[in-house]
Amino acid sequence: MSAALVPGSFDPPTRGHLDVIHRTVALFDRVVVAVVTNPGKAPLFAPEERVALLAAELAEAGGVEVIAADGLLVDVAARLGITTVVKGLRGAGDLEAEVQMARMNRRMGGLETLLLPSDPAHADVSSSLVKEIARLGGPLDGIVPPAVAAALARRLA
Repeated sequence: MSAALVPGSFDPPTRGHLDVIHRTVALFDRVVVAVVTNPGKAPLFAPEERVALLAAELAEAGGVEVIAADGLLVDVAARLGITTVVKGLRGAGDLEAEVQMARMNRRMGGLETLLLPSDPAHADVSSSLVKEIARLGGPLDGIVPPAVAAALARRLA
């Protein structure tokens, strides 16, 4: 059985995140989406809230589990018995950082990383940008699912 880990802060989950997850589901029998804490970011939503938002959006996708995870990604993957990580790339700006992390994860834990280029429809979307648009009252149609837009509106009200 093939398995993959799709990690991210997902604060909040975007249509781009969901696209990468659904594409990963098409490639692997089992997919674990790991909501991780990024110490360099101040999250808007608690990990449990992000897990719930993702789980609701992925309820129809078979073979997907959504968890909150702390610590090194190689340790999370080892606990889950997973040897492959899948990450989305929006563009060249993401590439350098993702390749550096992929090399370190392989060195530290033998973890292989697959990098999926984002769908062009989502390449300009980041969670940080989504939060800024939401704070300023801009439209989020097509950028995040309706439930995520509603959660943002409640949080920022």
